[in-house]
Amino acid sequence: MAPGPGRTLRRRKLGKELQRLKEVSGQNLSELARNTGLGTSALSKIFNGRTAILARNVRLICQACGVGAPTMDTLIRLAEESDDRGWWVAYSDTVPDWFATYVDLESDATVINAYSAELVDGLLQIPEYAEAVMRAGVSPVNDESLRRAVELRRARQAILDRAKPPQLNLVLNEAAVIRPTGGRAVQARQLEHLVLMAQRPNIRLQILPFAVGEHPGMKGPFTLLRFPDDYRMSTASMDCVYLENANGEMWQERLSDIERYVTTFDRLQALSLSPENTVEAISKLASDTRESTREG
Repeated sequence: MAPGPGRTLRRRKLGKELQRLKEVSGQNLSELARNTGLGTSALSKIFNGRTAILARNVRLICQACGVGAPTMDTLIRLAEESDDRGWWVAYSDTVPDWFATYVDLESDATVINAYSAELVDGLLQIPEYAEAVMRAGVSPVNDESLRRAVELRRARQAILDRAKPPQLNLVLNEAAVIRPTGGRAVQARQLEHLVLMAQRPNIRLQILPFAVGEHPGMKGPFTLLRFPDDYRMSTASMDCVYLENANGEMWQERLSDIERYVTTFDRLQALSLSPENTVEAISKLASDTRESTREG
């Protein structure tokens, strides 16, 4: 039986329903805060699914909104279920809280659209490549931490092997495949892995060549996620935008922001090599790189 949605997605859906009750009741955020004894900040986090939603707080919100049984009982049960631990909790020693949220949502996504500027996306990295990327950071990493981080990469990649895997649409800047991350031998194996993965019907891989010059993704990488229909958070074609930097993450969930990134991704795809030409180009680069390792 397929696993149910992760706790982050369940929290988001419950929060959305609680926010709907607030709106139906005609109360603004300050009024609801006064009537529940919960702060406006706490309520905002509940509505956005950014915190654990306690059963007692669901009861307070329902009572303040004039909602009784059986709706209240159903929502309280959802709150109790929404804090079930996700598979990634086994890597809590490796995963910072901000990235755990992304991993949880990524595992629930039905469509993942990603633009990667400097490196191969984590879902398609081979272990040696992932290790080289992690060693390149400014903070020292010991062998055990490195092993756990690589294990997490591989655990994330398991979503691509499901009976119903997500659709992964990936645009890689040419720099990501040209750079000999981990050395020429690792680069060759990584390129060969990309060619192999690109054969899967649920993976669309495209290279954005240097020759296009300036492009709308120059401000940085991003990932768009779409969730199952029962858990949709937006009327846009995707549900949210994930942005990551050295200090943490940022989520874009306003409709206008999502649509802007959807348009950006569509433009990047249009500027990139076709999937067929991408596989041809990567295959040639892999062959040339492999040959250079023999000559060396």
